[in-house]
Amino acid sequence: MKNKTYDILKYIAMIVLPALGTLYFALAGIWNFPYAEQIVGTITAIDTFLGVILKISNDKYQKTIGIKGE
Repeated sequence: MKNKTYDILKYIAMIVLPALGTLYFALAGIWNFPYAEQIVGTITAIDTFLGVILKISNDKYQKTIGIKGE
């Protein structure tokens, strides 16, 4: 994975998706938007999956440059 791709996906996983899930959940409560649990659950599942993929990618990268994992 290229560095720029990794950085963009990391930003999405750490900032965008949690903020989007929180926003939808809050607005769903105020405005009675439909499927709040399902949508927020889906966003959380995607975010978790993305986090795992990024962690695996980072671990592989660090092994190739000789840095020990935590």
